[in-house]
Amino acid sequence: MDTIKRIDPRRPFSITAEGLKRITLGFVGVAGDAHATAPGGHREQVKPRRTTAAAQRSLLVAAHSDRGSLDDHARQTLAAAALLAESTTQIVLLVLGELKDDAAALGADQVIEMPAFDRRAFAPDAALDALAACVAAYSPAHVFLPDNATGDGDLGRRYAAQAKASVAAHVVEIDTAHVAVYTQARKAFAFRSLPDVILLAPNTVDARLPFVGAGERVAPEQFFVEDHQKKSSYKDLGIEEIDAAQVALEEADFIVSAGNGVTDVPAFERLASTVGAAIGASRVAVDDGKFPRDKQIGATGKTVDASIYIAFGISGAVQHLQGIKDCRHVIAVNLDASAPIAKRANLTIIGDAQETIAALTDAAAAARNARANPGAMAMSGGSAASSAKLEGALA
Repeated sequence: MDTIKRIDPRRPFSITAEGLKRITLGFVGVAGDAHATAPGGHREQVKPRRTTAAAQRSLLVAAHSDRGSLDDHARQTLAAAALLAESTTQIVLLVLGELKDDAAALGADQVIEMPAFDRRAFAPDAALDALAACVAAYSPAHVFLPDNATGDGDLGRRYAAQAKASVAAHVVEIDTAHVAVYTQARKAFAFRSLPDVILLAPNTVDARLPFVGAGERVAPEQFFVEDHQKKSSYKDLGIEEIDAAQVALEEADFIVSAGNGVTDVPAFERLASTVGAAIGASRVAVDDGKFPRDKQIGATGKTVDASIYIAFGISGAVQHLQGIKDCRHVIAVNLDASAPIAKRANLTIIGDAQETIAALTDAAAAARNARANPGAMAMSGGSAASSAKLEGALA
């Protein structure tokens, strides 16, 4: 099943590494593609540096990270700048939060990482000061931000207002000469030359790049304002923690889902409680009475877009795959290596669902104990072997 989201067909084109394309369906493993991973698990070919020329011009990309990683929207925004850059133009990436990603592979030449601005913290004035300081230091021709609802879109608008800069929001089309946005209830387009600040809509750019950037880290200290907390007119009231079971599936960021292969429902629910995940289920598990109807995920149930979705004992019917098409990382636990869900999963564990649930519950409980008592983590050999498969996926 093709789970790649289709670009809006009314959009004239989207920008890719191969140039402008009217409709982009996404990467499906075309034979002979130089950037594809070869059968048998061979590594993809080493990509060249985009440029080695001395920088005479800069493009600045700013985005919040989430648990050390840039989301797809932020990666697309960074790719847009890299694809539009000339050989004497450097791509500067300002990360508001921690960054564990390979910034060079994403197209960045210089990286300014500011872990203090985690997405969980609310400090709009401080983030604005940091962005303004970076702009003052690099004098970029254009500033790019993903136009989202998690802080970046607001930051871009604040900066444009403060700097009295030209700005285009919800940009759905871009090239080296112009940007375009929808008007008249998405029935027409408005065009203009590239503004100072570009707030990019999702899926406007193909984030796959045929090159890499320099990925040089820049010390962030020079961009901090010492008294930003004192002068801020906003107060961070923190985040209210609630039980993951109370979160609607459509809003959950971490979901564990049970299928027909889950026979011990209480053990499955203990796992969800231990790792702080919302509970979902396949239609078969719901029809069998194991879970209420509001937990069903699929075309006839809920459509979810969690960052992490772990499917235990779910074969992956077409309707279920439709319900998880927008999930970022899918992990499948199944005895059948050829199950349809294995084709959708980013990681597939071939094993018994009940054994894996028990091992993961033990590992999560031990990890919590280790935080409270460093050095006290102990795990049996069997549990360690089974849970090691999931350790990297849940980091």
